[in-house]
Amino acid sequence: MRKLVGAVSHNEREIEELREDREFALEYLKAAFESLDDPEERAVGLIMLRTVAEAYGGLGTIAAQAGISRESLYRTLSPKGNPTLKTLIAVLTTLGMRLSVAPAQKKAARPAKKSRRAAA
Repeated sequence: MRKLVGAVSHNEREIEELREDREFALEYLKAAFESLDDPEERAVGLIMLRTVAEAYGGLGTIAAQAGISRESLYRTLSPKGNPTLKTLIAVLTTLGMRLSVAPAQKKAARPAKKSRRAAA
């Protein structure tokens, strides 16, 4: 199998775009934190946060600036990671961002189930 010359991986291109466009990085992080709300999407949110950290200095640099060991940050921002609030705030602060709160979006209402009595 031949390697494509000049080809850029999706991850490398994503990191480049995040580095070049701060507003895109902000919206990307918002989407990452929304993913953290859903246990089935939590891994995606952690990987997204990791990608932003890679774009803004790399995990080693971000860890050092945030006062976290590099190994701990790698584990925390892995698909099975479980970051503490302290770690999230430290990483965001290092990235020049902060954690904020917004109203939850209402989920679409599910149709009511018919009771057995109503069906009889």
